[in-house]
Amino acid sequence: MDPRPHYRNALEWTTGLAAAVTDDQMSLPTPCPEFDVRALIGHLVGTVRRARAAGEGRDVLAVGVDLPDLADPAGDFASGAAAALAVWEDDSLLDAVITVPWGTVPGRGVMIGYLNETLVHGWDLAVATGQSAEADPAGVGVVAAVFPQFLPADIRGSADIPFGAVVEPRPHAGPTERLANWSGRNSVDWLGEDSAQPAVSRGSQQS
Repeated sequence: MDPRPHYRNALEWTTGLAAAVTDDQMSLPTPCPEFDVRALIGHLVGTVRRARAAGEGRDVLAVGVDLPDLADPAGDFASGAAAALAVWEDDSLLDAVITVPWGTVPGRGVMIGYLNETLVHGWDLAVATGQSAEADPAGVGVVAAVFPQFLPADIRGSADIPFGAVVEPRPHAGPTERLANWSGRNSVDWLGEDSAQPAVSRGSQQS
């Protein structure tokens, strides 16, 4: 299985979300409590820089992942995403053994990990700024098929696991929202209880 097309789609989705953020939304809170919108996009910039570093054989952990003070976070994300995708066009990377923060894994595992980061933080960004919060379900399905094996519900709460407890999805939650719930996001707090039609998110109420 080649996760790269799904990673490309997720980056294109998230690039569009970031580009649509207005200046007055940059200081809004997000479902990822340590980040406001500007810092969240800065974190996404860090993830694509790390994805590029992984493909280039550099030390991923030496690449900063939290970049809250970028002057043009959306532009930096777009250029960083393009640079990462260019590196990962090399087919041999899919079977290369690469060390990333979650372990030493084949390149396919690197791509799935950064696909997950992009989808979940894309969901964070979308709901924080009042945008459509569902990505391509095919890419979400790739992560959902693998992610619970490596991050099961029963290991949450450890200081070494940077994910909250699994949250019960709303009855009609879409695939991306459910993936965010698995990562500990409480979508009811942001989208309301109604399962048929998502409520207006906080971001669109404030903007």
